[in-house]
Amino acid sequence: MPTYYPIDEAAARRAKEMNSYYDYKPGSATASYRQEVDKAAAIAEAQKARVDPMYHEKIDCLLDTYARRLAENLNQSYAIAIRCPSVLVAGPANFPVRKKEKQNRADDANMRERQEIQGILHRIRGVGTAGISSDDENALQKLREKLARHEREQDVMKSVNAYYRKHGTLDDCPLLSAEEVEKIKAAMARSHRVAPKPYESYLLSNNNQTIRSIKARIAELEAKQSSPAPEGWSFEGGRVVMNQEENRIQILFDGKPDADIRSELKHAGFRWAPSQGAWQRMLNQNGVYAAKSVTEQWMTPAEPEVTTESKTEEELCSEESAPLSYFQQSM
Repeated sequence: MPTYYPIDEAAARRAKEMNSYYDYKPGSATASYRQEVDKAAAIAEAQKARVDPMYHEKIDCLLDTYARRLAENLNQSYAIAIRCPSVLVAGPANFPVRKKEKQNRADDANMRERQEIQGILHRIRGVGTAGISSDDENALQKLREKLARHEREQDVMKSVNAYYRKHGTLDDCPLLSAEEVEKIKAAMARSHRVAPKPYESYLLSNNNQTIRSIKARIAELEAKQSSPAPEGWSFEGGRVVMNQEENRIQILFDGKPDADIRSELKHAGFRWAPSQGAWQRMLNQNGVYAAKSVTEQWMTPAEPEVTTESKTEEELCSEESAPLSYFQQSM
């Protein structure tokens, strides 16, 4: 049973009255919202049936995020709708055009956010079927298992090709079942190559590249686990935090950033997390680099040290004529 978040029925009714001649049906906004959440819950349950139970908690978390953000977005849409009535309801005389234009811009932004929220459904459908996330506490173990599997595949492909070169046939190849032999034979018969092989060079090359990529990820995660946690930093109006527990690099502001800053954060891959009260993305080298790029404009530059070479002739003369300090006099 999904969690339903409250819908502002009073704002929904007022929005209907200001934009339509039809009467508002009490409770219709809440009912429509719950129907959307129920559809998302059905997608979540279907995905749970397809994947390992270890992914169920993540699916539930995504479903709850969808339900909460959808409610917030709908309530925001009602609040925007009551800012200015429809011209059909209010009439063209003395209609506040500028106010309506501002309302339309806010509504467009809200609709873009709605599209992002709908993208959560796509994420639910992909849980447990895509690659191995660094968020997974068993990521290293899974990557090592995946590496071992691809290395076995590489050995098998090379050995089968060697068997074929030696015997000119795949019959009785101890590495393949009879069904696999027939399948490979059929593929070789369809090949446009003059001298087809059971496993062409590009297959071995692609698999070898996959092996190298997996090894690189394993090395990155091992280094991350063994190295000390990176330190965050402060900037004017906020700070950057390395949240190891959530595996996120977070940017926290003292107040709500303006629209331009929010747009810049999104462009750098950061997303607003209400549960954390922060803009965040994955804690990795790319995330740290993105955070530095975004926040460096708000950093207070350190004052350069004044060296003897950079001092003017007047400053040097002033220092020579200045009285000795107590420490110098006592020497």
